[in-house]
Amino acid sequence: AGCVSRVELAVSCRSLLDRDLGSRSDPLCILLQDVGGGRWAELDRTERIKNCQNPEFSKKLIVNYYFEKVQKLKFGVYDIDNKSVDLNDDDYLGGIECTLGQVVSSSVFTRPLELKQGKPAGKGTITISAEEIKDTRVVYLEIEARNLDKKDFLGKSDPFLEFYKQSDAGTWQLVYRSEVIKNNLNPCWRKFSIPLQTFCGGNFNKPIKVQCADHDSDGSHDLIGSFETNLTQLQKAGDGSPVEFECIHPEKKQKKKSYKNSGIIRIKSCKIETEYSFLDYVMGGCQINFTVGVDFTGSNGDPKSPDSLHYISPDGINEYLIAIWSVGSVVQDYDTDKLFPAFGFGAQVPPSWQVSHEFALNFNPSNPYCQGIQGIVDAYHQILPQIRLYGPTNFSPIINHVARFAAHSAQGTASQYFVLLIITDGEITDLDQTRQAIVNASKLPMSIIIVGVGEADFQAMEVLDGDNGVLKSLTGEPVARDIVQFVPFRQFKNAPREALSQVVLAEVPKQLVSYYKWQGWPPVKPP
Repeated sequence: AGCVSRVELAVSCRSLLDRDLGSRSDPLCILLQDVGGGRWAELDRTERIKNCQNPEFSKKLIVNYYFEKVQKLKFGVYDIDNKSVDLNDDDYLGGIECTLGQVVSSSVFTRPLELKQGKPAGKGTITISAEEIKDTRVVYLEIEARNLDKKDFLGKSDPFLEFYKQSDAGTWQLVYRSEVIKNNLNPCWRKFSIPLQTFCGGNFNKPIKVQCADHDSDGSHDLIGSFETNLTQLQKAGDGSPVEFECIHPEKKQKKKSYKNSGIIRIKSCKIETEYSFLDYVMGGCQINFTVGVDFTGSNGDPKSPDSLHYISPDGINEYLIAIWSVGSVVQDYDTDKLFPAFGFGAQVPPSWQVSHEFALNFNPSNPYCQGIQGIVDAYHQILPQIRLYGPTNFSPIINHVARFAAHSAQGTASQYFVLLIITDGEITDLDQTRQAIVNASKLPMSIIIVGVGEADFQAMEVLDGDNGVLKSLTGEPVARDIVQFVPFRQFKNAPREALSQVVLAEVPKQLVSYYKWQGWPPVKPP
């Protein structure tokens, strides 16, 4: 998966230990990332500040951020007394280990420094705050033209536009090409948008060249004319007062004294808007609520039998538990209370032995919350011997259950988003009701992840994922946005545990942003 974004970490420390005789320590902070197998690799380091116990480092530490991974980081503070880059000959003033998810999901992250696990480094603390490196502004343009030159022998011209920005070296770089409008000398192109960074590198006075050309199917497009401008000029367009430019063909201008222009290009509107990113929402206070739904239907097989999908192996795991750990370990960093509702469906539950499609794993319907991912795992272990696997396999009750919470929270602020993880052997019974439940949920701040365990063919799950076509309800209503991600566990049987969460969660940032963008809601605390 591509890197979601780059993050800049600002670091400061308080009350560092004094390791220098006669003067204060000269601290520097280093950032390491866990690269697996107990190995740590240096990502970046700050400058060294002389004689300072409360340093605020000006050099920011840069790190690539991936939502779908647990990125373990280590910050180490050293007293530097020599010119060598190697830190082994420098005094260690303390450090911390944490995850990047913990840092980005708290507005200010302060921890006591430790010399080693459990041994504090005096009163020393470290404070880290994260900021995303980006320019999220987007330029929206609406453009039309009139009286363009006729270039085709038989018909009129088939005009299209090209925008170029000038690079620092002076060359022109294409940033946008419009659609072609056939046989029309007074075209009106459809509204389009370009990230400000792409359009002009964020510089409003950078030269922009606009070319209008006549499209020929053999690729030999004829120039109608061009002009140069910049974003400052384009921005004057809007509110019914367009900005007009003469479209000039340089050769025609040279040849003919009476030449005026080859048409007028008219900028009807030019707006600059901010597009918020996933991290803007998370850093702005959006909590991600994680709920788990576990399939306890008869098709899983008797949990006491080794060929059952619910059979817990001697080392204490099965596919259900691995899926809960894998996905939960990433999502938990984004939820402050670490209380996760967990439900089962499709089993007969004591004392009445009625079939239930949304029973609390901890048997406490008024408080179905488990403490941390470990709490879900413990509840699963306890409930397994107490229920009878049964059927049918109905997904809609648990989707509707989470949707009720999501609907309740969707009160005009981007403060709560819901992720529902359903783990199933895939033999779904209520496909039509589930389709309707997903269509309804697509209008709410929620995403659904389905992990298919076992060897079934999962055709119904592929339908729900909607990747091959838009998922529609029985009545033909399409989803408002794509919110379901399905993956079969068997593809990850021999892969490292992280691989599952990376594939499953890669879509969540896009889905969260798409919901709030659709609603037009900024982050609770915008950057």
